[in-house]
Amino acid sequence: MALASVQGATVPADAAAHPLTTHDSTPPVAPRYRGRFAPSPTGPLHRGSLVTALASWLDARAHDGIWIVRMEDLDEPRCVPGAADDILDTLSRLGLHSDEPIVWQSRRHALYEQALADLTAWGLVYPCGCTRREIADSLTRVHARHSTLAYPGTCRDGLHGKTARAWRLRVPDADAARMHFNDRWMGPQTQDLATEVGDFVLKRADGQWAYQLAVVVDDQLQDITDIVRGADLLDSTARQIYLQACLGAPTPRYLHVPLVMADDGEKLSKQNGAAPLTLDTPAAILAALKAAAAHLGLPAALNAIAHRDDFYAAAIQVWRERFGG
Repeated sequence: MALASVQGATVPADAAAHPLTTHDSTPPVAPRYRGRFAPSPTGPLHRGSLVTALASWLDARAHDGIWIVRMEDLDEPRCVPGAADDILDTLSRLGLHSDEPIVWQSRRHALYEQALADLTAWGLVYPCGCTRREIADSLTRVHARHSTLAYPGTCRDGLHGKTARAWRLRVPDADAARMHFNDRWMGPQTQDLATEVGDFVLKRADGQWAYQLAVVVDDQLQDITDIVRGADLLDSTARQIYLQACLGAPTPRYLHVPLVMADDGEKLSKQNGAAPLTLDTPAAILAALKAAAAHLGLPAALNAIAHRDDFYAAAIQVWRERFGG
């Protein structure tokens, strides 16, 4: 079978259905704004997750758009029983209601399987038999990215007698590996997938779907146009943009908000003991929202507002003036 190089990835030249080899000359029509908040049910919402929820909701409302809640509950060992219901109850108390039915990633395995099958058929994915120790030992310099070691491409040309453990997406080489995008908060961004990341995992050795694949498939199928999330995920964006291109998915706009930090200087998270939100009174709810707004740099004048709905109306207007709408 003849091969062609498309955006730095090698695909079958006669694979007419491959999204990287097909082109539509029809002028695009700007879709209606569709955003999402996608928590993982590993514990209750805390100050940090409220900042992300509020920012994503404000951005959707400022653009007269749709706001969707998606429960990213794929990593079953980390999911806490009852946490998803607790998160949804907290959002309800805050007045943040999904405009469409909740989507649960744990019920979408067949969709991820189909995406992996397509990528495999197009020659973009290969099995990998390396352990984390073997990857570390093969590197002259260990480069950790979100606890994932940069991959040196050991199994690109075959398993060499090893048993397949994971499935990896080939990234481009040379200039094609440099991904550029503009973040609406952080500004212009560049990442070299070949030198900074390497071929990355789409299905893990434990059989779990990798975050990168699941989030790209879900964003595509939910027609997400805008992603507002924490700055800890800025590093994942270039990988997701490349995977979107491989799957023929449109690239959303991105906005990464500053993280709320714990006392030890690390990201505030459930893992380092972030306290759940206390929202037992209207005053407590309003205080939590005002704290989140302050972290997002919204004006102190919002602190004078005495009612939640009035706060939301004013905050939406401020957001619209700052980020468009």
